[in-house]
Amino acid sequence: MVEEARGVPLSASCVVHRGEMLELLDEARESLPTDFESAQKLLAARDAIIEEGRVSSEQMIAMAREDVARMVEQTAIVQNARDEARKIIDDARSLAEQEKQEVEEYIDGRLATLEVILNKTQDAVARGRERLAGANDKDVLAQLSDAD
Repeated sequence: MVEEARGVPLSASCVVHRGEMLELLDEARESLPTDFESAQKLLAARDAIIEEGRVSSEQMIAMAREDVARMVEQTAIVQNARDEARKIIDDARSLAEQEKQEVEEYIDGRLATLEVILNKTQDAVARGRERLAGANDKDVLAQLSDAD
């Protein structure tokens, strides 16, 4: 209506029919509350959806942070357990090697003692045989001197 209105010469103004314009404004006023109310409902629904999304995303972020913290803690616990297990195994190996050396030294000492005893026994056996052999020679000599 404004576009088709007659312009006033030498100005930017135009002439519109007052009755028609008022009628249009009344119609707009009557439909405005319904459209305005619908728009407000849409905005409220949009705000509620946005708020729900924000709350949901904050919850998801908090849960993700908790999961990450738990995983990091578990990783640290597992690493500590592995380190402790490695230390225990190394200590056990060291202790086993030390005890093995002690046992070998003990066995070597016992074998050395047995070797000394066996050598002495062998010497005693040899001396005994020598005596027996010497006694037999004396017996033979005694028999020869008795035969004369």
